[in-house]
Amino acid sequence: MKKKKESYVLGPLLQRIAPTIGASVLMEPEWKIAGQITFKSGKRSYFRFNTLDINPMGSSEIARDKDYSFFFMKSLGYSVVPDSRAFYSKEWATVIGAPEQNIDAAYAHAKKIGFPVIVKPNNGTHGKGVAVVSNKREFYPALREIFKSDRVALVQQYVSGKDYRLVVLDDEVISAYERIPLNVTGDGKSSIQELMEAKQKTFSKLGRDTIINFKDRRILKKLKNCGYTLSSIPTKGEKLFLLDNANLSTGGDSVDVSNNIHPHFKDLAVRLTKDMGLRLCGVDLMIKGNIYEDSQEYWILEINSAPGLDHYVKTGKAQEKIVESLYTKILKHMDR
Repeated sequence: MKKKKESYVLGPLLQRIAPTIGASVLMEPEWKIAGQITFKSGKRSYFRFNTLDINPMGSSEIARDKDYSFFFMKSLGYSVVPDSRAFYSKEWATVIGAPEQNIDAAYAHAKKIGFPVIVKPNNGTHGKGVAVVSNKREFYPALREIFKSDRVALVQQYVSGKDYRLVVLDDEVISAYERIPLNVTGDGKSSIQELMEAKQKTFSKLGRDTIINFKDRRILKKLKNCGYTLSSIPTKGEKLFLLDNANLSTGGDSVDVSNNIHPHFKDLAVRLTKDMGLRLCGVDLMIKGNIYEDSQEYWILEINSAPGLDHYVKTGKAQEKIVESLYTKILKHMDR
């Protein structure tokens, strides 16, 4: 299937809602990815892709680097994914004078902490390159795939639970949703390939620009581990998860939990955002139980200083209204 060019919703959305607070948005016309917001007060602000200039630059840069952000979050006493370490491509290890932190050292670390482990790009987004690997045969290809697009890879202890994204604006959690990995449910007659194709059609009808990669090595590996292939026919009602990461951009589903968060997790997300020097932040949590209850074991997966809601807004009309309301609130805070 031909890959569709990704469209960014932030610019058009801001152009639509800015007049409701007396502001206006000027978009750069050729590429339509950068814009200028002029508020009623005369104050001007800028954005590019999904990044608004509400956050300080230094804090934003730290948040973009998973390894650095893990270091500071851990030093502040937050529960991060254990045994996370950064390793470098051969070329970058040579440039920075750290040849010992190469792919072989990464494998040695994985063996030490015990398989399965999580591997991910240090600066990646949308869940690209994130994989759970179980042995040496899977480990090396996964790291080499990461090094095609990022010179730094993280190797972490595997943790499991429910995956949540909380979006914080200053002192408030303005949005929260559970992220469920790409999955299909058997009907007793369709193959997994056909079920995935049906899911892709559903995405298109909903206006989501998510494109399922039917040749994704991670999907094929997960199916193989379950004893399936793309031509296998699951039984009626059987639910199969096709990826380990739950990003909406890779076909995951979302369940809004904004009104059901335990105060403990609200306070945690707001405190973390402030401690990392941010005003607007996406906090990704893996919770062993659920977000409705206190005292649940959790890990911070990462933070995001530009928590674009493109894929969330494209999951349905209700979500579109929610996102319009959220960005109206963000614009008002930016004008302070």
